[in-house]
Amino acid sequence: MKELPLSYDLRCAREFAMLKARVDHLFVDIDIACPYEVGTVATFHQATFAPLSERAMELFLSAGYRRNGNCLYCMSCSSCSSCIPVRLHSSTFRPNRNQKRTAARNSDVSQEILPLAPDGEELELCDHFLKKRYPGENNSATGYFRDFFLNNIVTSARVQYRIDTRLVGTSIIDIGYNWLNAVYFYFDPEESRRSLGTFNILNLVELCVEWDIEYLYLGYLINEISAMSYKANFRPNYTCVDGIWQSNS
Repeated sequence: MKELPLSYDLRCAREFAMLKARVDHLFVDIDIACPYEVGTVATFHQATFAPLSERAMELFLSAGYRRNGNCLYCMSCSSCSSCIPVRLHSSTFRPNRNQKRTAARNSDVSQEILPLAPDGEELELCDHFLKKRYPGENNSATGYFRDFFLNNIVTSARVQYRIDTRLVGTSIIDIGYNWLNAVYFYFDPEESRRSLGTFNILNLVELCVEWDIEYLYLGYLINEISAMSYKANFRPNYTCVDGIWQSNS
């Protein structure tokens, strides 16, 4: 039987408090220009880690932390609180009518789960996505894989989506015993009408059900950014505010 969310979160919070006391000295605050352009300065509270136990990573995720390469971080911005950690519970999530339509629209999309190792086809798709969605930012697929996706601290994989044999999207995920972390998703911008971002989340929920995983972490919900605010459409969802997970029906 799955643990009730309240008791789960309380237990995680207690364990994380003990873990945090041991590793807090490793963390530093890094100030950069806000990557989401919500504020002027973003403060990343982060530390670099060697391999972590599956439970340790779960505790960091439950405390609202995210992964970037071998770094774990949370936002510690002095004048902004727009980045809100959000997750779904596979046992309670129910797709709405539009999400069901999206799933039907993409019934011809196949998936394959592969090790997190980039190849030419993968890099080409990621580069195409970055150039179309974030022009002028000097991003590259090679840099994203090297600095963001690849890591030595958790078990990660990629979920490829294809139409016939053509690669149209890839989801980068971290996998634990009772959690799945959605790290990043990129797709063919020419297929935007398919709403592949929504389709990807629906598919990850299905994987969680298949693998008997309860908690799907979706990163940050940012209401001011359309590319991040759509996560609120998945309900019920749970958001972490002031360290406490709240249900949103």
